[in-house]
Amino acid sequence: MIPAGMLLIDKPAGWTSHDCVAVLRQRFPRGTKVGHSGTLDPLATGLLVVLIGPCTKLQARLQGMDKIYSGTIRLGVKTDTGDITGKTIDARPLPALDLARLSAELAALVGIVSAPAPAYSAVKHQGRPLYEYARQGLEVPVKARSAVVHSWEALSWAAPELSHRLHCASGTYVRTLAEVLGDKIGCGATVSALRRESVGPWRIEEAAPLDVVRALSASELFRRLAESLPALEGALNGRP
Repeated sequence: MIPAGMLLIDKPAGWTSHDCVAVLRQRFPRGTKVGHSGTLDPLATGLLVVLIGPCTKLQARLQGMDKIYSGTIRLGVKTDTGDITGKTIDARPLPALDLARLSAELAALVGIVSAPAPAYSAVKHQGRPLYEYARQGLEVPVKARSAVVHSWEALSWAAPELSHRLHCASGTYVRTLAEVLGDKIGCGATVSALRRESVGPWRIEEAAPLDVVRALSASELFRRLAESLPALEGALNGRP
């Protein structure tokens, strides 16, 4: 039987999306295609939709679905990667801020936001991802991107950390939006924690930790794949 279906994984911090795919690929017969429907940075945790076998052909359609993220943004600091794993390139004192002010700042960014893609991103220039330029110490080409923000909510504020929830269209870099916010306020900002809560109709509550999935018996793994097919078909056809 040819493996086919979808696995919803709760990606752990410190892992790349490619790492997760490589581990899961080992659970299937040699030559089985395994892919995912949207990269999560190593810093980030949360929902990774993994596609198996012929279902990898659906990758582009799933990548185009809306996403919801939650996490924290650290104000007063800017890094070369857009998150706290990077090198600090600027640090400034915080202005007077409260939750109401921050809520208004986020609300003002709902809509279409234009900003350069992060230097450490997979956006390509002349066939090479930008992160290759950055890692080699080369000048990183500026690639303009437009993000569509459906809603952006400030959940809590404990200086210098802002807790938030973001509903956005595909192709949105939360790191870029954090930097746009920091520039608007005038103190800089970087992502300090990030979790993807949903991709299209799928929620993180439906996902299983990577370690759990990689330890499943072959029969249970194939059962889960088979059960995922109706949900996958329904989502692509606009049905619940």
